[in-house]
Order: sequence, then C-alpha cells, then structure tokens
Amino acid sequence: MDQSLSEGTQTQENTNWELALHHFENLIATGSDALQVQAIIKLSRLSNRAPERILICTVPILVEHLDTSSETTNDAILKASAYCLKCISCQGDGRLAVSIGQSGAIHRILCLLPQSEVGLQKVLLKCLRNLVAFDGPNRVNVVRIGGLKVIIDMLNSCPDVLRPLFLDILSALALLREVRRSIYNLRVVRLLVESGKVGNMASRTRAAQAIGLLGLVKRARRDLVNAGAIEVLVDLLRNGNTSTKIVAGNALGVISSHVEYIRPVAEHGVIPLYAELLQEQEPLGREIAEDVFCILAVTDTNAITIVEHLVTILRGNDNGSIAAAADVLWDLSSYKHVLPIIHRSGAILLLVELLRSSEDTNVRENVCGVIAQLSYNDAERDLIASLGGISLLISMLEDESEELRGNAAQALVNFYEDVLFRDRMLGAVDHPLFLSMMERVGQIRGGELRMAASVRQMTLDELTWNPGL
Repeated sequence: MDQSLSEGTQTQENTNWELALHHFENLIATGSDALQVQAIIKLSRLSNRAPERILICTVPILVEHLDTSSETTNDAILKASAYCLKCISCQGDGRLAVSIGQSGAIHRILCLLPQSEVGLQKVLLKCLRNLVAFDGPNRVNVVRIGGLKVIIDMLNSCPDVLRPLFLDILSALALLREVRRSIYNLRVVRLLVESGKVGNMASRTRAAQAIGLLGLVKRARRDLVNAGAIEVLVDLLRNGNTSTKIVAGNALGVISSHVEYIRPVAEHGVIPLYAELLQEQEPLGREIAEDVFCILAVTDTNAITIVEHLVTILRGNDNGSIAAAADVLWDLSSYKHVLPIIHRSGAILLLVELLRSSEDTNVRENVCGVIAQLSYNDAERDLIASLGGISLLISMLEDESEELRGNAAQALVNFYEDVLFRDRMLGAVDHPLFLSMMERVGQIRGGELRMAASVRQMTLDELTWNPGL
C-alpha cells in the first residue's frame, strides 16, 4: 500500500484502495517474510486514511498472524500484525474495534500475553486496551474467556513499564458488574484504586466511575477507603476536566454517604471543590454537588464551611450558580442544626434582596423556596419580616411563575399563623391563592391528626387484645 494511492479524485481513490488491498493480500500470501512485514507496517501508517471497508478486510489477515502454534510463525510478522491491529482499532470511532473484537483477536492476544517478551507484550496490551476502551461487548468477551484472571495475575508481577497498560485495561473491564464483584472477592480492590492514579484522564475517569459503582456495596467501601480511594477521587475532582470532576464527585459522594467517612472526606478539602462544581454549567454536576453538600452538612463544622461558600456564590453575578446555591440552602434549611448557621451568615439578607431585585425566574423561585422553608422558624421569620419580606411575599402572589406564587403563599401562611404578624397580612388574607394554601395546610394537618389517632387506636387495641404487653 503506497501513500500516493490516496491522492486523486474520490473515484480514483476508491479504485486505488481496492487495488492496494489486492496487492497487500498478494504480498501476504506469496511474499517473503521481509516483504510481509514491510506491507503490514505500510498499512499501519495508512490506517488513519484508508476507508473503513478496506481496513475491515485486512483484519482477518492480521489476526491470522497472531498465532504461535504454527511452526512457520515469524516473530517480526506477529509483532507487526499486533501493532497494525492496534493502529486500526483507533479508527472509525470504535467501529473497527468492534470488528477486531469479533474476529477472534481477543482470544489470541490473551494467549500470547503470558508467553511473549516485554516488547511484544507492550504492543499486545495497547491493542487490547483500545479494544476494551471502545466497546462494551469486547469487555464482556475478555471476561468470558478468562481474560480478567490473566490481567490480574500479570499485574501482580509485571514490569513497571507495562503496569499502566494493565491498569488501563482493568479500569475498562471494571465497568462490568461481574468484574467489580470479582475484584472485591479476590481482594484486589487496591488495583482498581491504583488504576485511578495512572494513565490518561479517560482511563482514570473510568476507574473513578467503577469505584463509585463498587462503593454502592456497603461492605466494599471500607476496602476502597483503606486502599486510598478518597485521595484518588479528590485528586480527580481537583484536577480533572468537567466530565471527570462530575464522575469523581459522584463517586466521592457515594463513599461519603456512610456516616463513618463524612469527616475523612471533608478533611481532604472537598467542600471548596464541590462549590466549584456547583458553579459549573453542567446541570448534573450541580445536582451532584447539591447532594453531597446535604450529606456533608450533617456536622456543624462542615455546615459552616458549606454555608460560607454558598453565601459567596449568592453575592456573585452568575444566575445559574446563584439558583443552584439557593437550591442547596433550600435543602439545608430543613436541618435544625444548620438554621443558626444560616441566620448568622448573612444569607437571609441576600435572599430577600435577590427576591426583590433578581429578574431570573429560576433564582426567584429557588430563593422564595428557601424563604418559605425558613419561615417555619421563629427567629428566621422575625428576620425576614424585619427586612420587609412580608410585603415582598405578598407582591409575589401576582407573579407569572406558578412555583414562585406557591412558595410565597406557603411562607405567608406561616406568617399569618404567627400572631405577631397577622395584622400585617391584610394584603394577602383575601387572595385566592393564599386561601387555597390555607385550606391545603389544614387538610395536611387534619390528615396528620387522623394518622396519629389511628396509630393510638391500633396501640390501644393491641394492649386490649394482649394484656401481657
């Protein structure tokens, strides 16, 4: 295959590639070992130009040379073929990796690995890495024919130069549930954690995803933490690109969901990192940051730091970030121990000002939601009222946003039920939305009373039926 064959019009190019393929097939069938190696190397160099249909035709020929059982096998041809398959596997957005995986190449690579010298092992591993990185069925195929055992066994004794390649492959395989189960049962969780430290960012991100998935199994969390998973995930959350930060942040959230690891996770300085994630444009990143903040805020020390960062965001200019910060405060406002922290932080003044001045619908809806939640408590209700919040909430009853109107009505009901503020509610008591909210609150409370009475009656019946209790 000569590079000049790729020049010319589209029609000529198609014809030339067909002729080049025929010439390549003839050389492989009848040429000397040296000519075969030369032809395969040329194919490797042109693999990023050749049409996919041409490359697919060469795959069975190349796979046929990954065979040490034949007495005529030439090591140079074998190595050139493995290298060429590695080059081809990178093409076609993964489609060619699928074709190679379906050709029987995976089985031959796994058979060759343990018996090959380091140079050939490196080429074979790069090829296998590409196959499992691009295609899920290829991962299944590797595991089905015993490839996981080969990878783990060789990882325990391989030269340092090959270790990153083995770890890349392991991180891809670990996206399969059965592989994660095997990693845990074989007590090699440390290898999965190590794979999050080395290799390119895509490989490390896969490892972080696998760590998060394994962390969903409660009994596996301790092994992950003992193997250094927190440090690995924090590093990815700090230094990764946006998608890596999202994956690492989610995995770290999974680990921190166990009360035993809340403090160790926070001590690694993750709160500022999650505050940064909260300000990313990716909605999923913001959602993850919000969830993790709600977990970490169960301790006073963490809650203080979290609220400080949220207040800083509220003072900013990015509406998306402000709405996200308000959403977190909305959640945290239901935590009794966090209320004094919010009260002292100056957040309530900022919230009232945002409700008064912001023109962004999401900001106004979330801010009003926080104020409604805060209004259930005496001290926060007093502060909101002193800042002119009641008249502001009454004006919100006419807003275009249905959610904003509902949040405002909910807050106003709380003010109305406080005798200290009832005389300031004249602008709301006759409003249909306020009256509807009052009726809904009454129904909810009536349901709660009926439930409590039912529970009491069930207990009484049980005592009557069984006096021994």
